[in-house]
Amino acid sequence: MKRHLLSAGDLSRDDAELILTTAAELRELADRPIKKLPALRGRTVVNLFFEDSTRTRISFEAAAKRLSADVINFAAKGSSLSKGESLKDTALTLEAMGADAVVVRHGASGAPHRLANSGWVRSSVVNAGDGTHEHPTQALLDAFTMTRHLSGGKPTLEGRRIAIVGDVLHSRVARSNALLLHTLGAEVTLVAPPTLLPVGVDSWPVETSYDLDAVIPKADAVMMLRVQRERMHGGFFPTAREYSRRYGLDGRRMATLQDHTIVMHPGPMVRGMEITADVADSERSVIVEQVTNGVAVRMAVLYLLLGGSEPAVGGEE
Repeated sequence: MKRHLLSAGDLSRDDAELILTTAAELRELADRPIKKLPALRGRTVVNLFFEDSTRTRISFEAAAKRLSADVINFAAKGSSLSKGESLKDTALTLEAMGADAVVVRHGASGAPHRLANSGWVRSSVVNAGDGTHEHPTQALLDAFTMTRHLSGGKPTLEGRRIAIVGDVLHSRVARSNALLLHTLGAEVTLVAPPTLLPVGVDSWPVETSYDLDAVIPKADAVMMLRVQRERMHGGFFPTAREYSRRYGLDGRRMATLQDHTIVMHPGPMVRGMEITADVADSERSVIVEQVTNGVAVRMAVLYLLLGGSEPAVGGEE
């Protein structure tokens, strides 16, 4: 693997399969009474979050701690960053602390790339979401969840059909998933109103559709995206009710899915908008499992970036 994880597009098929295979080994820890390994003892992981995201930050924190790393949580709000300190000065501070890995979430697309390529830090940089650009570890945990249900745990999605539905325009999850799932052999279809598809989507390795009912009966996995109203300035669709009617997943639509098809959501969900409560809580839904898998996948990423060549699972504390 490379030194940083900035984009799902940076991962070769071998890289992606290595992460998923390592995550499968580490996932078994979740079922053990003692969930800790000494693999990264003495290493320091910094969570540098310029945007709020309790779910992702806690997931990375749990992953680092289960590998026995020291964790520093650095929230931008209320810190010197809100007083005007630059990304460079913050990076130099982290370097002085001896950070081995910096997990970055930032509202500006490209901020983790700037940090990784600046020469300010020697640590590995992991992109935990930048603007509307990418969120590679979310794509990895989504792919890992799909392989467990659709490929018998093998790290491939060859020939599988995946539908990603909703607010693609503002979704870094959709972009990262489109790249990674294509790398793993899946056929991806983005389903959204024309106003919520990004410019240049025709260059992505995907199909696009405006008709949800035509796509989902053939899908092996259906991923619903949150409507990101906080990023919207203008009328992207007429009303919430109209959006739900055309692009929401409800019980009626769920009944058209194949028997093996799983329902996914990167969270947090807007119940009743893009997904109804009965679908979110149904047996088809793997939304809670995605969270559990997220810790294993982030453990795998941190281990492979910082650990070394030893097997990830060998000893316990």
